Amino acid sequence: MNLHNNEAGRRTIVSEMHHECKCHGMSGSCTVRTCWMRLPTFRKVGGIFKDRFDGASRVAISNAGNRYHGDTIKNLQPSNPSHKPATKRDLVYFEDSPDFCASNGREGEFSTQGRECNATSLGLDGCELMCCGRGYRAEVVSLKERCSCTFHWCCEVQCEECTTVREINKCL
Repeated sequence: MNLHNNEAGRRTIVSEMHHECKCHGMSGSCTVRTCWMRLPTFRKVGGIFKDRFDGASRVAISNAGNRYHGDTIKNLQPSNPSHKPATKRDLVYFEDSPDFCASNGREGEFSTQGRECNATSLGLDGCELMCCGRGYRAEVVSLKERCSCTFHWCCEVQCEECTTVREINKCL
């Protein structure tokens, strides 16, 4: 599975590379031209993989071996018969992600219970979303932190110790 997704990732990056050239010479005369292949920007690659991740399909592995039929892979059959077979460029998975909202207390199981959240955020770090509607507990804590730091030539930083009172929210 990982081999398939790694190969799909490499194919994606290679297909997004582009040819770039620079001219050298007096007053831009382009007597000598240097060309190279340039990788796409990190943001572009991230956007492509995010789209592929959102469109990833669940597959079951058959014993047919790694055989390609055109662009499709024969041993990765879609779990849902109405989905198209996986191609060399698709991201696939064979296990669902864990449900971070539900926890049955088994060791090694992940949950958002006890996680720090932001009560004012509507994003992924917000208490409503992160705590899965279970609510959260607010506590006031005093923290000792370094503050008013100054750099002294050479190679020494001196700081004061400040106590700040902060409200933190944790998922129930």
